[in-house]
Amino acid sequence: ATEGKEEASAAENNPSRVPQGKPGERSSVLYSAGQFFFEYLVVVSLKKMSDGHYEPKITYQFPKRENLLKGQKEEEERLLQAIPLFCFPDGNNWAPVTEFTSETFSFVLTNVDGSRKIGYCRRLLPSGRGVRLPEVFCIISCLGCFGLFSKILDEVEKRRQISMAVIYPFMQGLRESPFPAPGKTVTIKSFIPESGTELIKLTRPVDAHLEHVEFQALLQRLSPHLILHIFASAVLERRLIFLAEELSVLSQCIHAVAALLYPFTWAHTYIPVVPECLLDTVCCPTPFMVGIQMRHLERVLDQPMEEALIVDLCEGKILRAVGDEEEILPIKLQNEMLTSLNRHNNNNNIHTSEQVNTLVSEAFVQFFVRTVGHYASHIKWSKNGSGTFQERAFCKAIASKTNRKFVKKFVKTNMFSLFIEEAEKSRIPQEGKW
Repeated sequence: ATEGKEEASAAENNPSRVPQGKPGERSSVLYSAGQFFFEYLVVVSLKKMSDGHYEPKITYQFPKRENLLKGQKEEEERLLQAIPLFCFPDGNNWAPVTEFTSETFSFVLTNVDGSRKIGYCRRLLPSGRGVRLPEVFCIISCLGCFGLFSKILDEVEKRRQISMAVIYPFMQGLRESPFPAPGKTVTIKSFIPESGTELIKLTRPVDAHLEHVEFQALLQRLSPHLILHIFASAVLERRLIFLAEELSVLSQCIHAVAALLYPFTWAHTYIPVVPECLLDTVCCPTPFMVGIQMRHLERVLDQPMEEALIVDLCEGKILRAVGDEEEILPIKLQNEMLTSLNRHNNNNNIHTSEQVNTLVSEAFVQFFVRTVGHYASHIKWSKNGSGTFQERAFCKAIASKTNRKFVKKFVKTNMFSLFIEEAEKSRIPQEGKW
């Protein structure tokens, strides 16, 4: 990945307590067009404390919010308290430097009402002479579209090298523009001293469910064989821990794993970069998908932990497994997926990241079509229009014994139940999603 352009993804926390995704929360955030692009732009800087350590603090916020009602004020304060922790999740051992490779990552904050906001971050070294500390520009938005916000952060970084004052009119222009529909473009006018007026075009990808994902990141670090082991663990909602040093690698790879489950959604704790002070999350007995920086490996292994799959993204290997990962998925379908993934890996025609996204997603969607794609014909509709899923008949209808064995476990998961709940509400089959 080019410097500062690493794709990234989402971590999640409810600022008022230890992070815990509520059942039914979406791990990918898709919203309609026409909303505000973003809620806030904040700058988080490291401030030296009396004990010599540095603590992240918000030093700039746009827009400033006036006239908030009491409930909104509390919500905003909670949000603003949580942001610095996720902009510098790697603890407070910092020292001023002269060089620093800028990096891009993102996280998700869950509000008390279950709604979500995404923080898109660019960590960079402000221009200047001598040693200085990195700072983070963080855009808080309800909209899930990593590529688009990456481009916005490029513009923010470009302006930061001139002056903070040049960032303000650009963000103001962005705030007044409606968020484009999938496949559509919005053009923002922006004036930069010395360069004059620029037109910046921001386009959303056509396929909305892939706009927050970079599967190439996963294929570059893990063999197709291991990706299937991870997928099998995620499908049965087990505990997954990913290790890497770079925040961008962690957030990017974990979001890609969550996206393999489409059209289903990971509905449990989901923190692609766990802040150092929340490392004991790995002790919780419920399913989770978390990313931890490699420097904390010893601490993680020392924790009293239930069975979990621990994946080393630096070495591309599994450090700890339950042991049955090979047998979870039906062998025939597993082999078909392997063939498909190997084909993308060995193909000499270099694919664009969008093509890789489509090819990989298609292989996993096909797996679900082959195992549970007949669900719609096993929903019984009453006269008043409500549906009831006939689970026994649905399982019985599967001719292949190995497929049936897998599906009997899969129907017990939270993600399958939530999917069926949605299907029972809507007479129009969800087939559009497949």
